[in-house]
Amino acid sequence: MTQPPRTPDGRYIVVDGVLWRATRPDLPESERETLVHALMDARRAVGAGKRAGDDAAVAKARKAVDAAKTALGERGPVWWTDGAPDYNRHKVENTPYTGWWAAR
Repeated sequence: MTQPPRTPDGRYIVVDGVLWRATRPDLPESERETLVHALMDARRAVGAGKRAGDDAAVAKARKAVDAAKTALGERGPVWWTDGAPDYNRHKVENTPYTGWWAAR
């Protein structure tokens, strides 16, 4: 699987021209793997709950997805400490990364 482009500062990946916050680089690999597995399990549980028509199970699974993504640093407070704004879910062309993106 090809990895999506990552901004030069490592804060975001780019998918279809949109910035998505990257996983915290300070996470130990074993913790990152554990969290990614929990995220995938939770995403499967969302699908299973939807297929079963179980709204409570979907809600519980979505909370688990959010918890894993927050622990990974992809949601919630930013993981960098220099005060830079968060451009998560912004089009690259509408951010300071536009020059980098155009020059790729």
